[in-house]
Amino acid sequence: MGTKRNHFKLNAKAASAFVIANMIGTGVFTSLGFQLLSNTNTTSIALIWLVGGIAALCGAFVYSELGAAIPRSGGEYNFLSAIYHPSLGFLAGWVSLVVGFAAPVALACMALSSYVCRIFPAVPPTTLAIAVLTIITLVHLYSINMGAKMQNILTFAKILIIIVFIIAGLLCPADGAANFGPGNGFDVDDIFSVGFAVSLIWVYYAYSGWNAAAYIVGDMKDPQRNVPLALLISTAFVVVLYLALNMIFLRTAPVAELSGQVEVGLISANHIFGKEGGAIMGMLIALMLTSSISSMVYVGPRVGATMGEDYKMFHFLTWHNKHNCPSMAVALQWLISTLMIVTGSFKEVTEYTGIVLSFCSMLTVAGVYVHRLKFPDAERPYKTFGYPVTPLIFCLLILCSIIYLMYQDFNKTFVEHSQVAPWTTIASLATLLGGWLLWFVAKRINEKTGYNNTPTQSQDN
Repeated sequence: MGTKRNHFKLNAKAASAFVIANMIGTGVFTSLGFQLLSNTNTTSIALIWLVGGIAALCGAFVYSELGAAIPRSGGEYNFLSAIYHPSLGFLAGWVSLVVGFAAPVALACMALSSYVCRIFPAVPPTTLAIAVLTIITLVHLYSINMGAKMQNILTFAKILIIIVFIIAGLLCPADGAANFGPGNGFDVDDIFSVGFAVSLIWVYYAYSGWNAAAYIVGDMKDPQRNVPLALLISTAFVVVLYLALNMIFLRTAPVAELSGQVEVGLISANHIFGKEGGAIMGMLIALMLTSSISSMVYVGPRVGATMGEDYKMFHFLTWHNKHNCPSMAVALQWLISTLMIVTGSFKEVTEYTGIVLSFCSMLTVAGVYVHRLKFPDAERPYKTFGYPVTPLIFCLLILCSIIYLMYQDFNKTFVEHSQVAPWTTIASLATLLGGWLLWFVAKRINEKTGYNNTPTQSQDN
């Protein structure tokens, strides 16, 4: 069956559900435990989540402008191809294929299995993770409409469960160390510490997904209006929710129990609801993670399908089944995610994902300056709030965190001698270099076959 476009289109409400579901997932229910390994001050932790939220909002402002001005599915692949050069767009698309969605899907499946297996130790975690991924993938393969409806239901359930969790956490006795008074030991110097910067990478990962609507522009009604709406409303809502949820974790559970643990939500739930009630809440958190998996299974393959329209090498990813789903792209993402589930470590995969995705997001946000200079007459239904300051804030925060994380990686190797090589940095650079080299191959194949759809640095709007 040839390439064909969906008749079913997402409105702002449905697109917002995908954005919220992409954001509220693995990160907020897992990353606090790893942050506490290097920073146990509760005020500092709260500030980290606030800074991460500000960065996400600044990024959403920019993506709203670019998504409305260059309305095509593909996210960074589309933006960087049009703004800078097709090679950079290809690089971002490659990152999205290999890391951007496949890795977060794998992490969400791993986190879900970790929650369930902590309650039911006899369940094999890897098998459960792969089974959940496969079932959700099959639903989206069957019907775009059904997948969107399932997403709306799961996202609504997720928000409701989180609100109940927050209210219950406020009403129960405080067993944790959350203290925001003057005597809590917070120092301004904490903001400039390595621990603060590295923790931001975990927070950025938790907020990742704020740009989800930019990947599905082609599936949306009136994208010039609905992309900014979906991005900004959803991101602001999630920032408030994240701050409240993490403070509940810190209020209800001792730092010693949370530190280094993946299942921070379950640990907190045990203190709020008791062991039996905590087990039920743990299962509900696992259910919430299915919403994140579902959203990323839907959104991610749209990047591959868009690349397939432009490059012969990936043309097979444009194939749609009779239900108008890009089934080959979905299958490829399922395969990559499954391999990561089988071979990956949660902490290492998250740090690797954080560096590569942060780099691509930073290039895209900086691209708003370039786009305005190169295409001053382009139609801009939405303009970045706080321009030119807000894009600069995002880029500086992301750049500092990347530098700190790479510094820590090398420091462990050459100073502390606690690891053989800086694998996180090496894997990140290898992914970027591999994508760049692959672009030359893809471009050459286009030239040889006369496949003249390679994106150019042009502005069509």
